[in-house]
Amino acid sequence: MSERYFPDGMPPPLADPTTLPWWEAAADHRLVVQRCADCQATRLPPAPVCAACRSTEFDWTEVPGAGSVYTFTIVHRPIAADQQLPFVIAVVALENSGGLRMISNLVEVDPDDVEIGMALEVVWEDMSEDLAIPRFRPQRA
Repeated sequence: MSERYFPDGMPPPLADPTTLPWWEAAADHRLVVQRCADCQATRLPPAPVCAACRSTEFDWTEVPGAGSVYTFTIVHRPIAADQQLPFVIAVVALENSGGLRMISNLVEVDPDDVEIGMALEVVWEDMSEDLAIPRFRPQRA
């Protein structure tokens, strides 16, 4: 992405020991999800314990960064000064992720053109040298 989605001054996300590997992968423009080492259940956002089997053992698996709009909302009121309106917040159903969904922003699309089921692809907003945020845009042919 060439332009910033949110204006300067927005606080950056904070990584903790559980989420740090996710943010490190994002900085490399890789979308990853946690996978339980015992039962193979996937999870996002990252958590220290598997909800399916209560295991604390896990690894990370990369997903392709494709998905579809599960649901969305169009925001017409700013949450930060100098923010461009309207903007779209969507729940994205991630392909090849074990049924996971993630909340993100949709970019490079007119809000009036967004619809449930729309095919999406990840794009990365580089906030700094070691911080990138995944956004989604309509899938290009």
